Amino acid sequence: MAEHHSCAFRTSIGGQALIEGILMRGPEKEAVVVRDQEGKLVEKVEPLRFIKDRYPILGWPLVRGTVNFLDSMVHGVKALMYSADFYPDDEAAQPSRFEQWLEKHIPGKKLESAVVALAVALGVGMSIFLFMVLPTMLTGAILHFYPGFPMWGRNLVEGLLKIVIFLIYLIACSRQKDIYRVFQYHGAEHKTIFCYEAGLPLTVENVRVQPRHHPRCGTSFLFVVIFVSILISSVVFGIWPITNVWLRTAAHLILLPLVVGITYEFNRWVGRHVQENRLAQILTAPGLWMQNFTTNEPDDSMIEVAIRSLELVLPSEKGKDAW
Repeated sequence: MAEHHSCAFRTSIGGQALIEGILMRGPEKEAVVVRDQEGKLVEKVEPLRFIKDRYPILGWPLVRGTVNFLDSMVHGVKALMYSADFYPDDEAAQPSRFEQWLEKHIPGKKLESAVVALAVALGVGMSIFLFMVLPTMLTGAILHFYPGFPMWGRNLVEGLLKIVIFLIYLIACSRQKDIYRVFQYHGAEHKTIFCYEAGLPLTVENVRVQPRHHPRCGTSFLFVVIFVSILISSVVFGIWPITNVWLRTAAHLILLPLVVGITYEFNRWVGRHVQENRLAQILTAPGLWMQNFTTNEPDDSMIEVAIRSLELVLPSEKGKDAW
């Protein structure tokens, strides 16, 4: 792992790797930059409108975590679909009869919104199933033959299964050839943000030497979500022992907004103090290690995309993006 450079400041700007591109979100704008099949950079910049400005309660601590998570997912899916349009596969080039029917009977905007909503729902649903429902069901199946197994032991087995399934998921994703380049762009995004935070000019040479593991990465966020869910469920099930698989699953779902809210606040604290606080460094170490599976070293062309996407979202007022 590359050595972390000291930061001149910490920015709230964050990003997401796409298909041959990067999405960056700043305090005022979000930008998508994609390198098309001809090698040219295609830019798309839009102003950001935050729902908390209309409904201040959604910006409260512990509440804003879930709101921002869902908002990021919606914008991320839209950007991913946009980037995918530049690299259609042979099957996608010719729309199916069902796709033709949808395009004919549903207006473009409504169809896009429906597809995004479905993709977000499937993404959230798959995450909940893999990292919450599946471990609970497996634990119930394993301990079905041990009716006297203590509750603390059940909580421990379920927690270990969550971590193991998460690791298997990350490793499986990292082995996919099509995902490798996306993870290279992920590394380029992190490196560029580190370069900006260090106060260095945004050049390929300066970005190239930066570390590719960032404490505010989504990989670290998901790991902390799992870890916090283990802690909270252990406390809850320690007070109210629940062994029924479906009731435990329901309890996990009820607790999920609290888990995401706590994780979001934790990530904010880490983002501010990870450079100088030893405790923050220890707590973020597992998430940073897991980024070995979700970030790869980028080439210079990818770094150019990351630099441009970051430049497009820099705030009009210097320091407005301070974390």
